[in-house]
Amino acid sequence: MRMNLRSLGAVLLLSVASPALAHAQSEMADETNASTIEQIVIDYEALIRSIDPGEAARAQDRAPDRWADVSPERIEQTAEAARALLARLQQVEDQSTPEWKILSHLLESHIAEAEFDTARMPFNGDWGFQAEPLYAARQVRIQNEDDAEAWLSRLNAIPRYFNDHKANMRRGIETGWTSHKDPLATTTAQISEQANVTPEESGLYSPLKTLPDTISPEAQAMIQASGRRAVAKAIEAYAEALYFMEGTYAPAAREDAGIANLEGGKDYYAAAIANHTAGAGYSPEEIHELGEREVARIRGEMETIIEELGYPGSFEDFQNFLRTDAQFYAETPEDLLEKASRLSKRLDAILPAYFGKLPRLTYGVIPVPAEIAPGYTTGRYSSGDLEKGIEGNYLVNTYALDQRPLYELPALSAHEAVPGHHLQISLAQELEDVPRFRQQYYATAFGEGWGLYAEKLAGEAGIYETPYERFGALSMEMWRACRLVADTGLHWYGWSREEAEECFTKNSALAPLNIQTEVTRYIGWPGQATAYKIGELKILELRAAAKKALGADFDIRDFHDVVLGAGALPLDALEARVVAWIESETGAGSAIEVE
Repeated sequence: MRMNLRSLGAVLLLSVASPALAHAQSEMADETNASTIEQIVIDYEALIRSIDPGEAARAQDRAPDRWADVSPERIEQTAEAARALLARLQQVEDQSTPEWKILSHLLESHIAEAEFDTARMPFNGDWGFQAEPLYAARQVRIQNEDDAEAWLSRLNAIPRYFNDHKANMRRGIETGWTSHKDPLATTTAQISEQANVTPEESGLYSPLKTLPDTISPEAQAMIQASGRRAVAKAIEAYAEALYFMEGTYAPAAREDAGIANLEGGKDYYAAAIANHTAGAGYSPEEIHELGEREVARIRGEMETIIEELGYPGSFEDFQNFLRTDAQFYAETPEDLLEKASRLSKRLDAILPAYFGKLPRLTYGVIPVPAEIAPGYTTGRYSSGDLEKGIEGNYLVNTYALDQRPLYELPALSAHEAVPGHHLQISLAQELEDVPRFRQQYYATAFGEGWGLYAEKLAGEAGIYETPYERFGALSMEMWRACRLVADTGLHWYGWSREEAEECFTKNSALAPLNIQTEVTRYIGWPGQATAYKIGELKILELRAAAKKALGADFDIRDFHDVVLGAGALPLDALEARVVAWIESETGAGSAIEVE
């Protein structure tokens, strides 16, 4: 999974200064008759700069100095601007270009944020408003006094930022749209962790601990003193948020694990499915049935490996063996990180055989920060920034080592590092001669589908050296197949948490803590978990179509370069791109069929 500020699935929203948004809307109003895709792209990027302080700062070559304005007024203003742009976009004659399809998806997402008032639940147990400042702190690079002042400004704004989120959560309480107790418990624990540190211990102060020589010693001392005061106020904001979550919000937490019984819950879930699987066209019922078919298929392949090993017991006995035998677990965090690093180097080595174009940006292997590790997923990719000199990072969770099986580590590394997220995201960021939104766009089904496809590709390249690692890769795939069943079960059919966990417990070798953490995530993040399998299956369908059409001329390197060469795409746009490539290679016209 990729970590970014949209990882809430339309919960943490972009920031806006209302006057800037009004100015952007005014500019766009002057162009209401300009419905060329080029002009719409210009206007869309102007809108984003007006609502996203990071993009605004980048355009002005400075550091961002504020957080999100998450007020309902701002969200509706953005939706109004998005509706106007979407109306213009629909007048464009050629609706087959990547720009058209991506912009449609992005604009519809902004509109949905307002229509469903997603800001009422600004956390999901995996990510949330409480984590954003800490993540931002790890991305800060202070090179001069202006950079330092910008970070101080953001630190001083944390209390206001949290208060705005609390106002949205109060609206959620009033309207019956609240979190379930399990994502709430994980989030509350993270807030408590930050409410009980000294300023010097806080990750928020880390960017100020060592300042560059470009800042005089006297100015450094003043900046650091101001930083300690600002962080102290931020810690107070965490403490106030903790008081609110425990005293006001927790008593109002919803009882049902899914959102099916909330007012408008099924409508929201259908919209979330459409957003995360953009261009796939599946209904929740179809996704559930697809999941059941994939679970049965993968289970059969797992049984074959158990037979190959000559294991004498049942499937359940083999699961228990994998979950409890010490040979499958690292003894220390350093050992787990070293094994992940070594695997990543092996994966690096296979890339030239499978890809013609590789990114320039490097990546590292680091532990998940201790303050979020207990409730965090087993691994994740955090994007880098070539312009700022920030490498990408493959984060490995070293908490509870007896829940981090080594037989899953090769597949996890392939997904999060290479040929998975680091390769895919960095290539997109390095695209040339495209609008910036094309470099930054992340379609969940494309990105997570590619990550899951990368796990399969690693197997084809011989990375899985033992039957246990091949079983681990199948267990990881089963994890994603069970997601289709569990996510739709929770949010469409009204399942309990125990019913959602059953598929994983019975059919995978996932550690119990991982199952618990993941189901908490699905409870708090409706629809996102369905994207992985759907995206992977589409890529595999397109590869099969290309191999069938090209025969002996099929080159896996060319295919992968085509799939990744335009950055992330909605799945229908990806299919159109691959089919066009096949036709250009064969001259087959409309004869290409994708099953």
